[in-house]
Formats: sequence, C-alpha cells, structure tokens
Amino acid sequence: MYPESEAIAIAKRENNAKRAYLVVNKLQGKHIPVSPLRAFGMFDLLADKVGAAYTDERMLLVGFAETATAIGARLAVKLDSHYIQTTRETYGDVSWLLFSETHSHAVEQKLIRDDIDAIIGRTDRIVFVEDEVTTGNTILNIVNILEDLYGGRIRFSVASLLNGMTEEHRKEYAERGIEIHYLLKTDHGNYSRIAENYRDNGVCVPCDTSSVDSVREVCFSGRMDARRLVDAAEYQEACESLWRQIESIADCEEGERILVIGTEEFMFPALFVAARMEEKGCCVRCHSTTRSPIAVSSDQGYPLGTRYELRSLYDPDRITYLYDIGSYDSVYVITDAWGSEEAGRNSLLRALGKKNSNIHLIRWCQDEKFI
Repeated sequence: MYPESEAIAIAKRENNAKRAYLVVNKLQGKHIPVSPLRAFGMFDLLADKVGAAYTDERMLLVGFAETATAIGARLAVKLDSHYIQTTRETYGDVSWLLFSETHSHAVEQKLIRDDIDAIIGRTDRIVFVEDEVTTGNTILNIVNILEDLYGGRIRFSVASLLNGMTEEHRKEYAERGIEIHYLLKTDHGNYSRIAENYRDNGVCVPCDTSSVDSVREVCFSGRMDARRLVDAAEYQEACESLWRQIESIADCEEGERILVIGTEEFMFPALFVAARMEEKGCCVRCHSTTRSPIAVSSDQGYPLGTRYELRSLYDPDRITYLYDIGSYDSVYVITDAWGSEEAGRNSLLRALGKKNSNIHLIRWCQDEKFI
C-alpha cells in the first residue's frame, strides 16, 4: 500500500534513554512539511479499513496527543463517529483519566473522564488512533483503566498508520480481544543501529523571543476543542467555518506557495484549512510545532536538517520545536492558543521570519476579534 521508503524515515531522539530512535512519518504532516491532501489520503485509507470492519457498531475514536490528533479526527469524520483526543495540557475543572506513555519524552497522557462517562453508554467500541504502535503498552494502560471503570461491555480496537509490534505483543492483544488495523508493518529491530550511524551535524537555531510587530494577527470565531468530546461531523463543519473566515482574508491564488503551521496538539484544523487551500490550486505544505526534541543531521537519507527552538504557545516555560522551514509566498500559523504566551508567539514568528515575510497568525477562538 505504501512502501516503507516512501512513508517513513528513522531519526534520532535527543536526550531520551528509553528509545534512541524515532520513526518519522514523511506523509503525516507533523515534523516534515507535506501536501495536506496527500496526508488526508493516507488517513482515509486507514479509515476505510476500520469502517469495513465495524459496519454496525457505535464507535468512539480516541486520538493520541500529540502526533495522532489529526489522524484520529480525520478517521472520526470519515466514520461519522464521536471523537476525543488525549492531551498533555492543563485544562479547567474536569476529572481526568491519567495514564502513561513510557517511551516518550513527555510520559503523561490524560483523557477527560467526564466526557467518557457521558458517551460510554452509547458506545459499542472504542478505537484508539495512533500514528505508530511499537509495543502497544500505552494503549493497554488506558484499556486497563477503562475496563476497571466500566467493566467488560466495551470492545476495543487500535488503528495506526504504522505498526511495529512484535509477535509477542500482537499475541497479547489477541488474547485481550483487542483488534489491530494498520497500513504499514514495520520491523524495529535495526532502527537503533540506523539512528546511531547518523551524525549530529544539522543546524540548530536558538530560540529568539524578541518582539515581532510586522505580522497580521486575527482571531476567528467558532472554535471547537477536540480535547473535549465532539461529534466529528460538527467538528468538521466548525473547521469549514474557520476556513471560510480565513479565505476572506487570504489571497490563495492558483500556484501560490503557501505554508500552514499547526501548533503541538492542534493539528487537524490546520491540515483541514491547508487542504482547502490546496484544492484551490495552491502549492501548499503543512506541518506543526512539536514537543519532540529530535537530533538533526545533514547526512544523506536523514529526514530533518534544521531545528528551530521555540517557546510553547501554550506554556511559556515549555520548549518546543519546528523543523526544516522553507521559503513561501505566504505563511499561515493556525492555533487555538490564547493567553499570556508572548514568548511563544514571538519565537515562532521569529523562526518563520528567517525565510518568510508574509506571515499571518490565525487564532481560533469563541468570539471574533481583530488585534
């Protein structure tokens, strides 16, 4: 379906003793700029697999933060289901289901229990959506919690673009009755050696939080937050409304080279808007900021050459990154971050401004406001 060389590349995790390598999906739109329509095409093939398996079941899809949030949302849209994503962000007055992602640089994962309580009685199957599953331990952690809370009446499945599980791990899932769907089977046996052979000779651009004033900054209304339970059709319609508002200020001329940037867990609305721009004939690429500290290298075959260090738009004390920024006619940053994050705003705009001048910062919020 997808040859491994087309879909993935092996990178080096930085300062992570738990797992030395990172499987970078070249078509997903997270670390590497990608055609949004091509990313959605990959997600839709996975949705077709899941939809064919469960034709008469009421499904809740759960996308894992941060890299699988757009995949999960797109699958939920295609399958006409309810959707919620996990998060690592702080939130309001809610109760949480807490579990761990032990191999990650940020191990805490959270799911809002109040929303699961509200939908569980109308759910036959929970489908956990990931970009890549290696051991499956993270998903088992949350399955155990859900079974303890709600008993054995819910069935569970996993849908991922990539699957690197060993036979032993797949057997454990089979014994638990957890079904697995994926597009590409990967073998991780040699990945650590591949990663270790790359030199750390890429370009690391330090964080610059100095003030930026020459950017058009707009807040558009109608925000829906997939960290809370959403009906996927309504979520897509909200993203469509966001696109129509952005279209009112965007040139989007045929052939224009456009970059769309999402922020951390906030990936699907950025990809959605980017896809609409691409459908109008623009040459669009989309990727997003990330918490993942990945080594960069100029060696042939290595996926990431330049790393820009940023402050997070969501937490000024958190370091985030953006990789391999190119030069475009226009750049659109689309985010749901709103608050006292001047350092995050400035550092991202400074990084993009090293190669671009026509930059727009789009905030998706509840009420329309021009800044």
